[in-house]
Amino acid sequence: MSAISISNLNSSRFVLTGFPGLEADYLWLSIPFSSIYAMVFLGNCMVLHVIQTESSLHQPMFYFLAMLALTDLCVGMSTVHTVLGILWGFIREISLDSCIAQSYFIHGLSFTESSVLLAMSFDRYVAICNPLRYSSILTNDKIMKIGVAILCRSSLLIPPVIIRLKFLNYCRPHILSHSFCLHQDLIQIACSDIRFNSIYALTLVISKLLLDAVLILISYVMILHTVLAIASQEERLKSLQTCVSHICTVLVFYIPIIGLTMVHRFGKHLSPLVHVLMGNIYILFPPLMNPVIYSIKTQQIRRRAMKGRGHLLN
Repeated sequence: MSAISISNLNSSRFVLTGFPGLEADYLWLSIPFSSIYAMVFLGNCMVLHVIQTESSLHQPMFYFLAMLALTDLCVGMSTVHTVLGILWGFIREISLDSCIAQSYFIHGLSFTESSVLLAMSFDRYVAICNPLRYSSILTNDKIMKIGVAILCRSSLLIPPVIIRLKFLNYCRPHILSHSFCLHQDLIQIACSDIRFNSIYALTLVISKLLLDAVLILISYVMILHTVLAIASQEERLKSLQTCVSHICTVLVFYIPIIGLTMVHRFGKHLSPLVHVLMGNIYILFPPLMNPVIYSIKTQQIRRRAMKGRGHLLN
């Protein structure tokens, strides 16, 4: 057992894993990662600013997009200090309390994003399948209630499993497999009875992420059924094009989750670098890509973003 493992056995601090085998290149690696975090912050702030200041975007679809951008912004803020701290040499370890707090925000924000994507699919379903009642169904009051429900659903069910991490006995080497804290990482190095954490966490994943994915799929089956009933091919394409951005965002969110789950479940023989890369893709890919997707596919946001760019160049 290495010296670092022995010294951490009886400590309440945990060693964060950077990029195994690339320690000599951390300074160079910090450049692309700093750029990615900068793009995450600037891209999502741009989306929020455009939606707030452009009156034509004060519609249900864009209110949900603002919720998504705010969630992505918070995801970046929850991990930037440990990921860049490791690359810049400021951080090597993290306390148990800080690790639990970071784990809570990462998993809570993941559930929030899943819930927002479900709300956005409901918005597309109403807009295409019941367009005449769209404005009466998705009123500002209803959207506010949906937002509160998303917040409660994502934040109130996680504490039981997260708080219990504080009372587990961590007798295995305190070495985490990522540059940030995840629930599954902590319970893997615990020697206490983790059945509650395992069962409760699995129940949360099934009742939130999996259920949301199934409901999103059902909504698109119903949308497709409605679209195929439209006589005009031009109208069919027009209806489907309004869903392209949301479909891309759903794929960008769920594919990294599936990949990370597969790596954790079946990739124990893989290089630690693969685990770290998948973890960072899971955290950074959706917040990075969502502003790009909606800037490309949404004319109002693209036009306003280009206008802002023109002002900066002038």
